[in-house]
Amino acid sequence: MEGDVDEILSLSTMSLSTASSSGEPHAAPVYFAADQALRLFFFSDPESQHCQQLAHNPTAAAAIYPECHGWQDIRGLQLRGEVRRVQPGKEWDSAWELYIAKFPFVSELRAEIERNVLYVFIPRWARLVDNRRGFGFKQEWSLP
Repeated sequence: MEGDVDEILSLSTMSLSTASSSGEPHAAPVYFAADQALRLFFFSDPESQHCQQLAHNPTAAAAIYPECHGWQDIRGLQLRGEVRRVQPGKEWDSAWELYIAKFPFVSELRAEIERNVLYVFIPRWARLVDNRRGFGFKQEWSLP
């Protein structure tokens, strides 16, 4: 399973789902970099709809999956957890190193990055879906 998760975490984009105070859902694709604890770091404009919703309700869901064209190839991660801002300091610096290792072009966009905020999605629940192992195969686990 660990190899499957690592393969999915090597993908570039997750779909981040948030909800308004009235419960209206919203999904946004964001580039992310993951650490060994399965925390997913992303930069975003604090004025964006998903960040405004997170400011009022930090609970979120995410999906990470490769493009596929047949049901037999469907695989990915479904996650639920919380999102918070990452403050400047050791955690921010470590996340930045992960991010530029995954997306080297970002080091040339430092001015644009500085207009955004670094966030971390901390999963509390995860589900691996992998139809390559059989229709509807899934494995779930809770995270600390």
